[in-house]
Amino acid sequence: MTAALEETGLEQTAGAASEAAGKAAAMVRDSVKTVIAASMVGTAIEFYDFYAYGTAAANYFPHIFFSAKDNPTVALLMSLLTFAIAFIARPLGSLVFGHFGDRMGRKTTLVVSLMTMGVGTFLIGCLPTYEQAGVFAVAVLCLLRFIQGIGLGGEWSGAALVATENAPEDKRALYGSFPELGAPIGFFLSNGTYFVLESFNDQAAMLSWGWRVPFLLSAVLVIVGLVVRVHMEETPVFRMAQAQKKVVKSPLTEVFRKSWRQVLQATFLVAVTYTLFYTLATWSLAWGTKDTENGGGNLGFTNQEYLLMLMISICVFALFIVLSCLYADKLGRRRVLTFSSCALVVFALLFPFLLDGQLVGQKNFAANMAFLCIGFALMGIAFGPIGAFLPELFDANVRYSGSGIGYNLAAIVGAAFVPTIATWLSHNWGVHSVGLYLGVMAVCCLVSVLTCKETKDVDFTK
Repeated sequence: MTAALEETGLEQTAGAASEAAGKAAAMVRDSVKTVIAASMVGTAIEFYDFYAYGTAAANYFPHIFFSAKDNPTVALLMSLLTFAIAFIARPLGSLVFGHFGDRMGRKTTLVVSLMTMGVGTFLIGCLPTYEQAGVFAVAVLCLLRFIQGIGLGGEWSGAALVATENAPEDKRALYGSFPELGAPIGFFLSNGTYFVLESFNDQAAMLSWGWRVPFLLSAVLVIVGLVVRVHMEETPVFRMAQAQKKVVKSPLTEVFRKSWRQVLQATFLVAVTYTLFYTLATWSLAWGTKDTENGGGNLGFTNQEYLLMLMISICVFALFIVLSCLYADKLGRRRVLTFSSCALVVFALLFPFLLDGQLVGQKNFAANMAFLCIGFALMGIAFGPIGAFLPELFDANVRYSGSGIGYNLAAIVGAAFVPTIATWLSHNWGVHSVGLYLGVMAVCCLVSVLTCKETKDVDFTK
């Protein structure tokens, strides 16, 4: 009997050793360079594409696809409404790509989402104008914008998982900053492209062909991204889930059955960052460069001057993403996001004074740079820890679906209609109404943060 017990004990020890060895093998990670490139490139393309579209929608599409002669403000609002279409499509994309990402793996899904996104963006640059094709041109623009949104729906959550599921346990927020840093990179590239184009071309040339160039150039970024992602490995956490037979057949059903509360929390955690970003980047561009009759604030800046200010302030955004993630790994996600939410409420009440032409006058670079730099600093603090916090709210076998649905529902709640709503509010009620709008979103984020548990030390393999 003793011999039998010893043999059983040896078998159990061997089994445990074999399980540990299997777990160690499953946790083999890509190199840091590969993780950075694979996770960052998609988000960079996402923000490049969306901001290229946002800039074109604010400055060129009212003339190219809509009549700007009778009522320029209405033409601007109609143009900005097409901006919202991709955000409406994104939750659908997250349902599709999240399902396959949790069943087949992160790598394959990310490659397909990048291709979908890239094709939609490139073809926008090939569209005929309203004068050439009439309503057909507008219809195809909306269709391509929808396709863009489908691809983008599977992008961020997959990129965040590539980063965090390859991260050491004490550095998940720092690794989660890699896809977040794609945002200022894409923003800078998009702005830089428009800045260079407008430096060498007049308005007529930009309306004729210049607006197409940023969309066509996106093909270069997509090719680079595909090369990186085709050569990366599947994430170790997903390989472990496969080895332990934890992959579920219907991750979407599992998410809505067990994790609906986390989906709601994720939605409002992210929504304010979208509202802030497109207030800073898209609405303020129109407000700063257009006169009152055209839906602006009559601040007197040229488009080129405002783009330069945005390019400077976006560097502040990148810096504070990294700083906030370092503190999120040290102090916890909730503390950092609670601070950012409270600070955003204060900022929302005060920033309109910096953009009120009657108070600051025209071409007040100091006031406008203060608005942009403070806003983007708070954006970095609020946005940085999200890359780790959202995936940590969900179990490994439904993490792609859960974080993706929450993130992309936030795109509708916080971003889809921000430029349109902010333009309408500022045109009819003044710039202070835009501040109140942002303040309400910040309060929603604060409530969501306070209802979440701290996730810094959760077991990410479960």
